[in-house]
Amino acid sequence: MDGNFLQGAIPDALSELKGLNELDLSKNNLSGKIPQFLESLPLQMLNLSYNSKLEGEVPTGGIFSNATGLSLDGIRGLCGGRPELKLPKCNKKNQKKRQGHNKRLILGIVFGLLGIISMVTIFVSLYIYRYKKKTKLPTFLGNFSENYPNLSYQTLLKATNGFSFDNLIGRGTFGAVYKGILHDLVETSIIAIKIFNLEQHGASKSFMAECGVLRTIRHRNLIKVITACSSVDYQGNDFKALVYEYMVRGSLEEWLHPVAIDVVEDTDTAPRLSLRQRLDIVVDVASALEYLHHNCGAPIIHCDLKPSNVLLDEELVAHVSDFGLAKFLSESISSSIANQSSSLGVRGTVGYAPPEYGLGNEASTNGDVYSFGILLLEMITGKRPTNDMFSEGISLHDYVKEALPERVIEIVDHSLVEDIDSEEIDSRLMLEALTSVLGIALSCSTEVPQERLDMSDVTAKLSSIRKKLLGTRLDQRRIRAGTRW
Repeated sequence: MDGNFLQGAIPDALSELKGLNELDLSKNNLSGKIPQFLESLPLQMLNLSYNSKLEGEVPTGGIFSNATGLSLDGIRGLCGGRPELKLPKCNKKNQKKRQGHNKRLILGIVFGLLGIISMVTIFVSLYIYRYKKKTKLPTFLGNFSENYPNLSYQTLLKATNGFSFDNLIGRGTFGAVYKGILHDLVETSIIAIKIFNLEQHGASKSFMAECGVLRTIRHRNLIKVITACSSVDYQGNDFKALVYEYMVRGSLEEWLHPVAIDVVEDTDTAPRLSLRQRLDIVVDVASALEYLHHNCGAPIIHCDLKPSNVLLDEELVAHVSDFGLAKFLSESISSSIANQSSSLGVRGTVGYAPPEYGLGNEASTNGDVYSFGILLLEMITGKRPTNDMFSEGISLHDYVKEALPERVIEIVDHSLVEDIDSEEIDSRLMLEALTSVLGIALSCSTEVPQERLDMSDVTAKLSSIRKKLLGTRLDQRRIRAGTRW
């Protein structure tokens, strides 16, 4: 917790961390005395340096007897402690005078408060009621938006008609997403609200992880979060939610597999994506991953890329969403798979998670590349990696690899075959483009992590294929859903 502008005294709540081994509170604005309870914790390292307002006598037990594990640099107001710390002796007389002065000050404040107790009492019930409804945005989040910095539980409840089933967009591992409508004096806004099921193990950590990622990233192909709500409901239970821009075209999952999720019943009239639209979407997703891996400071691993986590706006521009499993990665291991075992186990979704995660290896950018490769194979073939046809050692990757390049027409999505057979486009160029795209997907989804492509190369290759196939029309706005070439 170093360098976070923390203020005030070191909180007594830390005394409950009975297994705490290392504590770094350096470079903050902490004040007051060093609490005695720190002696009783099993600390091997304690760093309180450069908190210039700390003062008083330094304890001598526990970690304070270990000069090598203790750091108190840049604090002039400390005294006493072990001789090896070389601090000045404490002036007991001055301390007693200061304590006496503090006692008189406290007594004065107490008697002053007693004079207005009767006035405060009548407002206690109203205060508690309002407190339970009030949004308590975690201080580390800041305000996500100037428009809606503090949306309360009551506001979100009203916006979703009481979190009704009719407003339910979808469900995930850690909660549900609802469509909401906000009404104010100026305009009406449609939002998407992700409600975390805090009874589900890991949901609270997922909320914190997603907040931590979304507050640091800005990219046109990443979902935009409007604000966060951390409050309590009317029953006094904890309530946590994230509020996003609403994506009117739904998820990529709905476009690739409309019948399976009951979007439509007639496959002949189901909305479908042309090759151009699919190329636009995969370039969008690739650009988002390239940004996360290389252009936002410390690399960020999404860890759960799949069609249901790719959302489409009015112009079918793709936005990668759901960062509940995301992880910040030190740059030293960003380009290679870590060999160390991870206590987190398997990350992601079956079929899209890379095989090395199943072996307990650490998450890496290479894992995201694998998930992207599987998503790309699914977009061109129209087949999920969990399809029943992929069994007995045969995977979606193997299925495509065996067909390339001679039998590419046999494995692509049937709606793309109709595009190839039409007279509006050059079928030869389309076959070449499909073969090249599938080749990139295979290079991304190979089993050996080090052999996978880097997302920068993936983005460049896919953009080149799109440009070659579509010419100079790339700057036009996206074709609306259902519109052909």
